[in-house]
Amino acid sequence: MANIFRVKPIDAIIKDSASQDGDQGLKRVLGLPSLMALGVGTILGTGVFVLTGSAAAEYAGPSLIISFIIAAIACAFSALCYSEFSASIPVAGSAYTYGYATLGEVVAFVIALDCLMEFALGASAVAVGWSGYCYSFMQDLFGPISPRFMDIPGADYVLWNGRWQLVNAVSSAVESAGADMAALPHTICSGNLLSLGLIVVLALMLVRGIELSSVINSIIVVLKLSIVLVFVGIVGSFVLGHWDMAMQNWTPFIPANTGEFGKFGWSGIARGAAVLFFAYVGFDCVATAAQEAKNPTRDVPLATMGSLLICTVAYIVVCLLITGTINYTQLNVSDPAARAIDATGVTWGIFFIKGGLTVGLISGTLALLMSVSRIVFSMANDGLLPECLCKVHSKFRSPWVATLVPAVPIALLTAFYPIDELGELVSLGALMAFTIVCASILVLRSKYPNRERLFSTPWVPFIPILGSLTSAGLMLSLSGQAWIRFGVFFVVGMVFYFAYSVKHSKLNNEE
Repeated sequence: MANIFRVKPIDAIIKDSASQDGDQGLKRVLGLPSLMALGVGTILGTGVFVLTGSAAAEYAGPSLIISFIIAAIACAFSALCYSEFSASIPVAGSAYTYGYATLGEVVAFVIALDCLMEFALGASAVAVGWSGYCYSFMQDLFGPISPRFMDIPGADYVLWNGRWQLVNAVSSAVESAGADMAALPHTICSGNLLSLGLIVVLALMLVRGIELSSVINSIIVVLKLSIVLVFVGIVGSFVLGHWDMAMQNWTPFIPANTGEFGKFGWSGIARGAAVLFFAYVGFDCVATAAQEAKNPTRDVPLATMGSLLICTVAYIVVCLLITGTINYTQLNVSDPAARAIDATGVTWGIFFIKGGLTVGLISGTLALLMSVSRIVFSMANDGLLPECLCKVHSKFRSPWVATLVPAVPIALLTAFYPIDELGELVSLGALMAFTIVCASILVLRSKYPNRERLFSTPWVPFIPILGSLTSAGLMLSLSGQAWIRFGVFFVVGMVFYFAYSVKHSKLNNEE
């Protein structure tokens, strides 16, 4: 059994990376602004514009703001550990590579499973959120459009006030108006072709190369930050002008627990923090791009911490405004910010916010898809996945096979899987990876005490221990169903490892 814990030395990892920097390897084109845009583009939007609604409606209510703060603190511990690793091992692969260098191959493979779940399901969840905003915007422009292929199979839509809307989002309004829900036109959805199409287009864009994708991502991030500022301006003015209504929506700030763990109360805040950890996963997407950064040892840590700080402030403000504008009981939808801007009645703002978010959420999906391909590329390069997956396109110098192959199941997930279940699985994968990465810092310091570090995690061992404990604690707040699904995925992955990866590992063959 000892050979499954074989460690790949850092010098060997960096040597392999350097051998791929030539004409046939990945291209180093990303500077600090591009890396910062990658982080902000992934973080900003994935949580606050997609999962805020369902997390508030099902777990925490207005106190979701506390969930965001708890998740941000837990994430900061992990981000400090990621920053030291990215400065010490500036290559593609992120947590997978860090685990390979410290804890051994089998642990690295487990981390890779966590990261693939995090990034792949994250891309699916953001694409589903994007489709919700896109569909809402399309109805604003063209009137009621059939939702038949705009949501997961079985989603029930009703034609109300001149537009198709989810039944659970308008049931209270229909009841208050004295209308008969059963008498209204209904449509049951068959699949989300909007989000499926987005995944296909973005995968092809990534094949075209990281440089083009980075430029497009940076433009979208500027637009997204503008959207946040406009949203805060419009909805903030509305909340100040309707302060009594906002106070009602914020009361009770911490809804009483229903008697079930995770359903409101402090356990609901903890469950909300665990689910919303998904909102912060973008900072580790920065680490996956280290092998394409011009100065990774300096720029990756700066982009990691900087993007996390910017987005935390934005999340707290936007979450407060959404729950102040719309009562949390009516927020179990995929486009909560659109509902909040609708409530203000500011016509130009509605078009700007919805149109902007329809474009803005694309950057999060793009960055997560890119991260999936880099993890797969690194694993294939180490022999843990089939060798064909580490092929680099001769013209575009992108890992085109590692991009297209995972895009197929990701696209199918976006079309047929609920966003709330995707969010829990993303958080579980991220939290497990972060728990192991924080622990790995202690091993890194022990094995390589004299190695030069351009960034060092402060207050070791306290920060890594706190990072592992907080991440593990949030994992325990997630639902049993999420753990069962993760267990199935984990078992399948480990069967593959022992059936294929152990035999084809390049490190094993070298030994």
